[in-house]
Amino acid sequence: MILQVVGCNHRTASIALRERLAFSPQQTRAFLVRWKEQYDLLEAVLLSTCNRVELYTATDLPQAPPPDEVIRFLTDFHAVSVEGLEGGLYHFSDREAVEHLFSVCSSLDSMVVGESQITAQVKQAYQIAVQEGTVGPILHLAFQAAAKTAKRVAAETAIQLRRTSIPSVAIGDFARAVFERFDDKKTLVIGAGETAEETLRYLREEGAQAITVVNRSRDRAEQLAARWAGRAESWQDLPRLLADADVVISTTGAERPIVTAALLQSAMAARPERPLFVLDLAVPRDFEPGAARLSGVYLYCLDDLKTACEKNRQFRDREIPAAMRIVEQEVEGLLLRLHGREAGPVIRGIRQDWEEIKREELQRLWNKLPDLPESSRREIEETADRILNKLLHRPLRRLQEECRRGTSHALLDALRGLFRLPPE
Repeated sequence: MILQVVGCNHRTASIALRERLAFSPQQTRAFLVRWKEQYDLLEAVLLSTCNRVELYTATDLPQAPPPDEVIRFLTDFHAVSVEGLEGGLYHFSDREAVEHLFSVCSSLDSMVVGESQITAQVKQAYQIAVQEGTVGPILHLAFQAAAKTAKRVAAETAIQLRRTSIPSVAIGDFARAVFERFDDKKTLVIGAGETAEETLRYLREEGAQAITVVNRSRDRAEQLAARWAGRAESWQDLPRLLADADVVISTTGAERPIVTAALLQSAMAARPERPLFVLDLAVPRDFEPGAARLSGVYLYCLDDLKTACEKNRQFRDREIPAAMRIVEQEVEGLLLRLHGREAGPVIRGIRQDWEEIKREELQRLWNKLPDLPESSRREIEETADRILNKLLHRPLRRLQEECRRGTSHALLDALRGLFRLPPE
């Protein structure tokens, strides 16, 4: 059995590289179709998210394509030069590959440890591969065990209870203190960067529907609005939009505040009795500090949020050892099952061979002793069975230990040769 993973993530590759290698769901399906045409007997699951692109492969054959060949097949889909990757890709095999998959699915390898979205993304990648016919017995076991591991980590540790990213803390901890629901709230996004988009994702998860985007570049505003089923408005309409919004996310990167206390006070005067939640994620700040003193305004900047993030991060860090122990337990269990699949035919072959020898020798004894009482025959058969089991016990126990460590290949080959068993 050979199980491998090649890929890159937020720690090994820049966002520019990850974007070049990223796959949409449609591209993932097309890739797997191409993979099956090239490597029909090699299982594969392709996982592509904003923070990682990973290709998991597995086979029961004695050999598999080397990592360099798999990497080249992956990069060729997007016509990306392998030489231009500059060490951004990694490769894990067998036990390390299983540990990596389980850590990824349990969100222990995420940019934000404990975030729950990656578990669903791993399951979706697995389902697509199942539908395209590139999953076999090895990856079935591996990905089902990964989902079980993630479920245990979520249930048996508190690693998902505290948010640790700026946007997640802003929405889950701060905005929730202002609003009980978001499906009836209007969201205004000022700027169109990655941070604004990530915050919008958390708002969507909380039920936000009405989204408006303004940006000095109208094209970028329209692109962001389109991705979130919102609408783009002109920069000049900012005063009116402030008066209409319930939630404001601002990430422009302007050199000086774009919303003065006076401008915001005017907007609040046009909306009496309605609170306004403002998330200023810009550096320098987009809102004048004095705006926070206005009645009905809940204004938070990065400094306000970082303190909460750090406290939550320290809490989660204390949970990581317990989560890793769960991963190790599940890795051991899966490897035992996977390598047990290889050992099973060898064990059955040895036992069948020795059982045949036992039957032949007993029959020879019965022929010599035709008047032997039935009770004596049963006692002799039981003695032969005990001898057989004791002879098998030590080599099979050693084989199980090697399987548990994932180092049974050499021993299995030796046993096949010693007992003249057919190769797998």
